[in-house]
Amino acid sequence: MATEILPSIQDLHCFTETNGVITTTMFDVPGYRVVKVLGAVYGLTVRSRNWAAALGMVFKSVAGGELRWFTSMLYNARNDAISRIVAETQSRGGNAIIALRFDAGELGGFAQVCAYGTAAIIEKIDDAVETHPQLVTSSAA
Repeated sequence: MATEILPSIQDLHCFTETNGVITTTMFDVPGYRVVKVLGAVYGLTVRSRNWAAALGMVFKSVAGGELRWFTSMLYNARNDAISRIVAETQSRGGNAIIALRFDAGELGGFAQVCAYGTAAIIEKIDDAVETHPQLVTSSAA
């Protein structure tokens, strides 16, 4: 089933379907209030490198410039981490992740990405504030 991505939030590299869960790096969501804090949530992924691609990247690094294959791999890892943190939030009954952060590093030659934040239930309290696209149901759109 294809998901329709609103043009206002569409970004092919950065977009991850959040199934209606708001994700924000802020400590609050303007116009909304936190009804309940559900605790810390995490989404982890560890990726191995494609050695053939890595060899090609070694030659590319000599010439300089972006190593697009590695960039793409890290975007995919980040998106997987977000998908996992969203699933954890939804399993607790939450509709938002506040103070979302990422951590990335190397783990024995593998790329590791962790998304973490605070799962919460939020509700809109200011009608003047635009409803977040993630909270718009397909019937209301």
